[in-house]
Amino acid sequence: MKKLTLDRLAQMAGVGVATVDRVLNERGGVSPETARKVLQAARELGLKRVLPEEYKQPWHIEVILSGNGSFFFKQLAKDFSEIASSLGYQRVKLSRTFVAESEPEKLARHLINCTKKRDGIIVFAQDNPAVHHALEHCRDQGMPVITIVTDLPHASRLCHVGINQLQAGRTAGLLMGSMSRVAGEVIMVSGSFDYTAHRQRIEGFRQVIQQRFPHITLREVLVGQDQREKIHRLLSKNLENAASVVGIYNTGSGNTEVSEVLAGCGLLGSCTYITHELYSLTRRLLAADQLNLVLDQNARQHAQLALDILLKKLENQIEPDIYQSGKVDFKLVTAENYA
Repeated sequence: MKKLTLDRLAQMAGVGVATVDRVLNERGGVSPETARKVLQAARELGLKRVLPEEYKQPWHIEVILSGNGSFFFKQLAKDFSEIASSLGYQRVKLSRTFVAESEPEKLARHLINCTKKRDGIIVFAQDNPAVHHALEHCRDQGMPVITIVTDLPHASRLCHVGINQLQAGRTAGLLMGSMSRVAGEVIMVSGSFDYTAHRQRIEGFRQVIQQRFPHITLREVLVGQDQREKIHRLLSKNLENAASVVGIYNTGSGNTEVSEVLAGCGLLGSCTYITHELYSLTRRLLAADQLNLVLDQNARQHAQLALDILLKKLENQIEPDIYQSGKVDFKLVTAENYA
């Protein structure tokens, strides 16, 4: 473009030449109002070139995840950021917030505040009255909300994105029973029961063991609340008499503590050990034949699917199938396929 034309266009729009260049070449860093002025001036001047599409404010999406520091949520947060970046700053602006699992009231307040300044929400949420009330408020304000990882089937949400947690628990139970050929006891370690994911995993696991494997006795669930010190303390106490224990199933975080306690009791590598999520520690345990099976949720697919569904709703008013659209397949990982 000739400098004379560029200068005239900048003068007409009341901006600098550098700003005109940024708008016409879509380099960003210009407010929507200023971009509109530049494009309008270009049309009035009869500029002979293809103009960018009218600037649109990007969709501002809030992602709310657990602040428990586990590998899965760190990876999920990273995946959301990378996918949002690939979509472009003109389409999506992503904000991430981490809320401690022990603070449902704080989560509820944050959900309500988001209705004033966000276009859509993706949330990992507890089954708590305050949270349900906040989700009703979001619905009343026309705010689309997707629950992720753990579902709230009776809550006001657009849909849920995640694996079938009951099915994952049943799969863990089937493989625990098949691998543990000697009669004995199995210990279940669970995260917080405020989350349906943990309840469903335990429920499915218990169903299959009780239905199909009479040689296995299940001890009471150790609810570790995803708190590492608590998991270590509860499991240590329950393994004071470890002679009858043939297996352990951990539904949540704390595999470092579980493996430490099992090693101290001489059970690491000799009892059947099943857990969730493939990361550096579970890879090492698999490689050392100290862990039998990992059920991995596939964090990347969670992030991709949740953003896809939400953007289809925001941009084209496409309603997801509440029971089908958000399904994610979990993976079974053993020492033979962990790489």
